[in-house]
Amino acid sequence: MAEAPPSSIDAITRTALTEALKNIEKHRDADVLAIFGPLYASVENRVRQALEMLDGPPSRRKRLIIILDTPGGSIDTAERIVQVTRHFYPDHVAFLVPDRAMSAGTILAMSGDEIWMDYYSCLGPIDPQVERRADDGSRFVPALGYLDQYERLQAAAAKGRMTQADAILLSKLDLAELRRFELERDRSIELIKDWLSRYKFKNWSTTRTTRKKVTKLMRSNRAAQIAKDLQSLKRWGSHSRGITMEVLTNDLNLVIDDYSQIPGLPELVRTYIGLMRQVVPPQNSFVHSRMFF
Repeated sequence: MAEAPPSSIDAITRTALTEALKNIEKHRDADVLAIFGPLYASVENRVRQALEMLDGPPSRRKRLIIILDTPGGSIDTAERIVQVTRHFYPDHVAFLVPDRAMSAGTILAMSGDEIWMDYYSCLGPIDPQVERRADDGSRFVPALGYLDQYERLQAAAAKGRMTQADAILLSKLDLAELRRFELERDRSIELIKDWLSRYKFKNWSTTRTTRKKVTKLMRSNRAAQIAKDLQSLKRWGSHSRGITMEVLTNDLNLVIDDYSQIPGLPELVRTYIGLMRQVVPPQNSFVHSRMFF
């Protein structure tokens, strides 16, 4: 995946982008990190560099806000980003999603103490993207799509309804590869279960209606259910389906903060996003902090 080369962005635009980011930092009294584009190898290294450089003046704040806009990518990359961000900000990381954070981006957002969206923002179904090597190179493929197809073929065979085309398709599936897809599927659930329980649910002490005391097991079970709901292809119908703040809140009972209700913040975010979209192609990855470009 291509990176957004800093050398291709003129000094005036760089200064404007950084000032727009600093305005968000001042408004929220938090450090801000922007991550745009696909989450593939090298992005986590740039996140590390960006956060390491925030040791310089002004001093590092206690909270981090990550402005995240991504079509998805690798679970490995998402996991390493969490490892880095929590090293520097163990107590509070918030994700602000102005547009979309799909697939691995959704998994990454679940590691936040807070998730901020508005009516236009969306997360996506969790369908791990797994690198598949072939004679003509390698590409990332959606694991759940392959597993769903395999289960369909198995069911057809069990009922004696397999066509010749189905038999040919089944013979081309690699069982070792399918097992790898299953492991990635299960890992995505475990990551969300761990991160939601540890971070977003850490202050969930009583249930909303009955005021019953919330136990560690209740947090874990609730997190596991949300992960399974997000991974249901039958429920969402498509890997690219956008899941809005309203659906996440009302159907999945996941608390989402509406950043459009914070006076002054929407305008600052739109200014930053508008500048960024002028200079960074959608297919490129881009990491930005006040000290790193």
